Amino acid sequence: MSTQNKVALVVGAQGVIGRNLMEHLATLGDWDIIGLSRRGGASAGRIRHVAVDLLDRNDCREKLGGLTRVTHLFYAAYQDRPTWAELVPPNLAMLVNVVDAIEPIAPGLRHVSLMQGYKVYGAHLGPFKTPARETDAHHMPPEFNVDQQLFLEKRQKGKDWSWSAIRPSVVCGFALGNPMNLAMVIAVYAAMSKELGLPLRFPGKPGAYHSLLEMTDAGLLARATVWAATHERCANQAFNINNGDLFRWSEMWPKIARFFDLEVAPPLPMSLDVVMADKEPLWNAMLEKHGLERHAYKDVSSWRFGDFVFSWDYDMFADGSKARRFGFHEYVDTEAMFLDIFADFRRRKVIP
Repeated sequence: MSTQNKVALVVGAQGVIGRNLMEHLATLGDWDIIGLSRRGGASAGRIRHVAVDLLDRNDCREKLGGLTRVTHLFYAAYQDRPTWAELVPPNLAMLVNVVDAIEPIAPGLRHVSLMQGYKVYGAHLGPFKTPARETDAHHMPPEFNVDQQLFLEKRQKGKDWSWSAIRPSVVCGFALGNPMNLAMVIAVYAAMSKELGLPLRFPGKPGAYHSLLEMTDAGLLARATVWAATHERCANQAFNINNGDLFRWSEMWPKIARFFDLEVAPPLPMSLDVVMADKEPLWNAMLEKHGLERHAYKDVSSWRFGDFVFSWDYDMFADGSKARRFGFHEYVDTEAMFLDIFADFRRRKVIP
């Protein structure tokens, strides 16, 4: 790695956020990139992968002990658990383990970027104040996003590095084996509906079909994350990052159906986690019939997350104007985002 470049440590490198962040950093020319994940990856060019168990403090110290040139730590790792309370210990521990391993050995550390989300505002619990703003009060714990930020705020006092907290809505982009990939949920659900000769039915709660919500494109999020990490004005600040437009599934669903050459039938509430549980044989048959890349069914199905998103029978959006006031002015058309991602899935032979 060259001596003059900034060095990014991307934690959670195989997720939809981390993968797109590394791809963006690689295009900038003045970054060397190290990706951390449990399963590692193939290193190439400016990108190097390290396999590490973030929950193992000793493994973190051993695997990260030589990363003395890290200048920017981008934290986007996540461990799923059945309940909100159970999410706190592992997700806080992973961040603490990484910071404990890197901060003492990386004298050039300038910034720690924390990926959060609208859980900070209680969006996952039920109807919440919209548009949510970065200055909104925290809600009753447990909430790991808040605990992680409080850890960084306390740790940063008196240090040369700064932090930022990035708060996207539902992030859409390409990633496999990710528990929170809505675009993949919709694409595989639509592809299977077509294979079975069925129309495309919205499977969520009745009220969710008409609620207002927004998305965050993974590429847009990557650019905003790097922006916040490299501008002094953004030091020790939180930013909502979203595409900049609002939509309702009642308007978006027919457009998605047209992409897949499907008719739209009236919504029918059903748990995807339940009704798609027996569809692995169908998926395997589709791989053979359409000559798709041989991705395991478990790697392309995030049904539980789909059920979560499609259950929002209340408005789900935040005020993104703070980022604009601080200098980030990019936006993405959400309809175009969905269709571009689906087309990318087809190019990659993930779906027919």
